Amino acid sequence: MKKVLMGNFAASHGVRLSRAQVISAYPITPQTHVVEELSAMVARGDLNAKFIKVESEHSALACCIAASVMGARAFTATSSHGLLLMHELLHWAAGGRLPIVMVAVNRAIAPGWNIWNEQTDTLSQRDTGWIQLYCASNQEILDTVIQAFKLAESVKIPVMVIYDAFILSHTYEPVDIPDQKVVDKFLPPINNPEALKVGEARAFGSVTNPDFHMEFRLKLHDTYERAMEKFSEIDAEYAKLTGRNYGIVEPYQCSDAELIMVTAGSLAGPTRMVVDGLRAKGIKAGRVKLKMFRPFPVEALKEALKPAKKILVLDRNLSPGTGGIFAQELRVALKEDKRPVWGFVAGLGGRDITPELIESMFFDALGAEVPVSNTIFKGVRL
Repeated sequence: MKKVLMGNFAASHGVRLSRAQVISAYPITPQTHVVEELSAMVARGDLNAKFIKVESEHSALACCIAASVMGARAFTATSSHGLLLMHELLHWAAGGRLPIVMVAVNRAIAPGWNIWNEQTDTLSQRDTGWIQLYCASNQEILDTVIQAFKLAESVKIPVMVIYDAFILSHTYEPVDIPDQKVVDKFLPPINNPEALKVGEARAFGSVTNPDFHMEFRLKLHDTYERAMEKFSEIDAEYAKLTGRNYGIVEPYQCSDAELIMVTAGSLAGPTRMVVDGLRAKGIKAGRVKLKMFRPFPVEALKEALKPAKKILVLDRNLSPGTGGIFAQELRVALKEDKRPVWGFVAGLGGRDITPELIESMFFDALGAEVPVSNTIFKGVRL
């Protein structure tokens, strides 16, 4: 069935089709529609779930942790300062190996107070142990929510499904909604043998002394690394059922490209359009869309970027004093590579990133042998 849905409602349908059992929610712009629609689905009987209204985002994730410990399929959603308020419990969920799925709608961090799009909120949580999957369309949002539950439950690591405020969250696009029977075939009921059970003596979150703590972290790290391979398997299985898959990275026009731009989220669309325009002018440009950021797909990126003479990164985020976070990660991944990396930062706080601005980044790299700076801010009003 096809429907014209805003990105937030696409996420809600993904949760419904995944048969989430516990939804814990606190509203914050721009994700509020996700949980509002889910509350309506539960009230109508479209989704058999417990909907818990809480007093903060910290409490929202606390409820999901409790539900997941008891073996339920749990979901929440947040943005920006709400995600920051969850920070302590993000570590608890990942360290506890709990397969929670959360939608995080990218929004700038204050001050100044800002409700518009920027990726710094989720990227600032990159070391909490959550898998991060970035989406570029409303269709991808719905599909990724479903895939995220299967991934989280397969590797027992929580997953963030991430997309851009307003550009996707509030924009309507045609979305194919899979049949429930198709999703049920792909995503069976949750089965966690380690879940707490009434009448059985078990503990969760107790004190861990130095004799054991490091081994727990090592096990999380090793499984985290294997999550890339598992996601590729899940993505391929989903493609067989629906005809859609997304990959850990998505190269476009890269086989002979001399300049390749790496970006994530909704910027992948206009960057693709710019690449087509440059190709029409005889410039061998390409684009790589980054789907999975954590764990960071080093080998997949190296393979996609092989043909490039110059590498560009477009970041809608900022690590103050360092620059764009995607560029920083890529430079580390390519530390033995001699090719220059142009790190562009643009669109902070929701400022428009036009095709013309993206094209100017390609021409900046085309006209120089090395970047003028480690971080190049574009679209700044001086």
